[in-house]
Amino acid sequence: MSEKRKDHKGRILKTGESQRKDLIYQYRYTDIRGKRQTIYSSDLKSLREKEKEIQKQLDDGMDYAAGKITVIQLLERYISLKQGVRYNTKVGYRFVLDLIKKEDFGYRQIRDIKISDAQMWIMKLHNDGKGYSTITSVRGVVKPAFQIAYNEDIIRRNPFDFKLVDVVSNDSQKRIAMTEEQQKIWMNFIREDRTYCKYYDEFIVLLGTGMRVSEFCGLTKNDLDFEKRRIRVDHQLVRERGGRYYVEKTKTECGIRFIPMTDEVYQSMKNILANRPKLKTEMIVDGYSGFLLIDKNNHPKVALHIENEMRWAMKKYKKLHPDQPLPHITPHVFRHTFCTSMANAGIDIKTLQYLMGHSDVGVTLNVYTHASYDRAVEQMEKIVDLKQFDKPEKRRKSG
Repeated sequence: MSEKRKDHKGRILKTGESQRKDLIYQYRYTDIRGKRQTIYSSDLKSLREKEKEIQKQLDDGMDYAAGKITVIQLLERYISLKQGVRYNTKVGYRFVLDLIKKEDFGYRQIRDIKISDAQMWIMKLHNDGKGYSTITSVRGVVKPAFQIAYNEDIIRRNPFDFKLVDVVSNDSQKRIAMTEEQQKIWMNFIREDRTYCKYYDEFIVLLGTGMRVSEFCGLTKNDLDFEKRRIRVDHQLVRERGGRYYVEKTKTECGIRFIPMTDEVYQSMKNILANRPKLKTEMIVDGYSGFLLIDKNNHPKVALHIENEMRWAMKKYKKLHPDQPLPHITPHVFRHTFCTSMANAGIDIKTLQYLMGHSDVGVTLNVYTHASYDRAVEQMEKIVDLKQFDKPEKRRKSG
C-alpha cells in the first residue's frame, strides 16, 4: 500500500488534497463537465469547508438530475431562480415554503410523486382547514417548480397539472361590493365619530378613486394636480416587516395612470394636505419625498395603517350598531365597490380597466364587478324601449 499523503504538521490529507512547498493547501476535483478544477487555502480547516460546499453542489446537481431531491429542495431551487421579484411575492414564497416544511409531502423525492399523490395532498390540506385561497397560493408555487423539473426532463410529468376545483371545492368568499345605502351608513358613521372622523378624507379618496391602498400611500404632493383635477399614479409605497421602506412600480405596467378627482375627492385631498403635519425633515424613500399620508411618528403611512384604521372603526361600529350590520370593510372592499359602482353606472369597460389599472380587462369584468337584477332590468328596459321606438320610425321611412 502507498503511504498516506501528509502535510507539514503530519496530518493525513484526503484524496485530492495536497500541500505545496510554500505551505499553501490545494484541493483538486472534477466538476460536472468533467474538467479538473483546483481551489486553494492557507489552512487545512478552511480548505475542507470549501470542499464540503463543492461536494454539496456536485451532489445536488447529481441528485436533481436523477430526480432524487425532495419537494422542499425543488422549491428552494425554484425560489432561488426568482430574482428581482416584489417584496410581497417573496413573502408569499416564504409562506409556502414554511408550510411545506411542516408536511411529510415536502420530504418526498420528486421522482416518486404521481398526480394522485399531489391530489391527495391537496385534499389533506383542505381537510386540515386550509382555505381555498391558501391552497391556490400553495399550488401557484409548487406547480411551476415541478414544471421546471418537467421541462428539464427530470420528471416525466408535472403531478400538479390538474384543475384544482376537480379536487377541492371553491369555498372562498366572493368579494363583496358595498351598496349605496351601506356606503352612506359607513361614511356617515366615520364622519360623525369623534375618534375616527380624522380618517374620513382618506376613506373618501379610496372610495372615490378605486386606488390600491399601497398606491394611495405612495402618493406625494407632486402627484396631485389640482388645476387639472387629477391624480398621477405611477408607484406604490411598501414597508417590509423589518421596517424598511421602499418604493416600487405599480402592480402592472397598466397601473400607471391618471385618475380624475370628483368634487368630493378634490375637497378631501385639499383637507389631507391642510391637516398634514409640517415636518422639519421629509423622509426620502428611493428618491421620493413629500408623501401625502403621515403617521403619528412622522413617517409615511403604509397599507397596514389604513387597514388598521378600518378594522378598529369596524369593531366600534359593530358594538354601537349591532342591529344594522355591514359587510367586513377593508381598503380592497372600497376598491371593489368603486369598480362595481362605475360598471353599474354604465362606464365603458375599457375606460374602467384604465381607471383600475388592470392589465387584463377580464379581471375588470369577472372579478371586480357584480351584476344585479335591478341593473339587468334597467338595461333591458332601455333596449326594449329603443326597439319599440325604432320600429314605427322605420315603417314610416319605408312607407
